[in-house]
Amino acid sequence: MAFARLAYLGSVTLGTIDGIGQFTRFSFETAFWTLRGAGKWGRWRLIMPQLFNIGTRSIPVVILVGAFVGMVLAVEAYRQFAMMGVESRLGGIIDVSVVRQIGPVLAAVMIAGRVGGAVSAELGTMRVTEQIDAMRVMGTDPVAYLVVPRLLACLLMLPILTILSNLVGIAGGYLICTKGYGINGHEYRMFSNMFVSNYDVMSGLVKSVFFGLSIGLISTYKGFYCRSGAAGVGRAATEAFVTSFIAIIVLNLFLAKFLNDMYYVFYGYDRAMSAMG
Repeated sequence: MAFARLAYLGSVTLGTIDGIGQFTRFSFETAFWTLRGAGKWGRWRLIMPQLFNIGTRSIPVVILVGAFVGMVLAVEAYRQFAMMGVESRLGGIIDVSVVRQIGPVLAAVMIAGRVGGAVSAELGTMRVTEQIDAMRVMGTDPVAYLVVPRLLACLLMLPILTILSNLVGIAGGYLICTKGYGINGHEYRMFSNMFVSNYDVMSGLVKSVFFGLSIGLISTYKGFYCRSGAAGVGRAATEAFVTSFIAIIVLNLFLAKFLNDMYYVFYGYDRAMSAMG
């Protein structure tokens, strides 16, 4: 019994190490073909459909989720702020929360759910039906032809969708606070401008770039190396979303810490404390 457990543990450990190595090699290969093909306008013929599928078709769900998240923040926070008589400052809290954390994370999660699984299923089906092997036989590198356009589409469209999510989230919070709770619109906007800085906006966009990169790499990797059969394709799609979601949450923690530290470096401790106060 003890030997069987050790054998199982060793198998899992070796499988994990092998998976990490395979993903690392896949990432370097993708980076190589991305840099090698930079400046080739012919690639846009492959990228444009992916921009439409990943970006344009995701706009409705991003708008819907972003707007209602801003509204929910306003509803949940209003009572506490009203008890202290500072409900006019609610706009600053909502807007900072949206542009720094909620907007980028929710946009990334929506893309991971709507696009990540679809990309993995598409590439997984091509793997199962041996279309990827056929491309290699014909002298076309499948990473350059299939992976790079989808990765670049995620990388380009997620910051744009994040901006859209931020705008509708701010608008949703403003609508609930001013029209629903009667907060003075001028004071609401004044405190929003006071609390939200350009660095806050850029922090959210920087996060969205890393989120897009992680979603593109993970979803294409899971589809590219999926197991055979319909069950393998379905499992790859599920693993793509789950792994992308975990990567988004973990990256958000480390990026938040790093960007906060960079704020102290660029603007100084005193200015950071005054902004927080």
